[in-house]
Amino acid sequence: MDALTLLLLPLVEKGPEPNDVVAGWTAFALFGLGILAVALLGFSLTKHLKRAAQSEAEGRFDPSTKKSQPGHP
Repeated sequence: MDALTLLLLPLVEKGPEPNDVVAGWTAFALFGLGILAVALLGFSLTKHLKRAAQSEAEGRFDPSTKKSQPGHP
């Protein structure tokens, strides 16, 4: 085991110093775009759910598939 370690140790590339490793502006921009995308999808989802609830309340859907409301038979 020790001989194998001594043979492979010179082949291992030394990495950068810990102070030199940063996420950078690109990662920050991607993180921000990800947050923006989730927010836009959330707003779109709530808008479409409100439209669907309003359409159901107005009776635009097939009444045979209507779900019973809590507290109503």
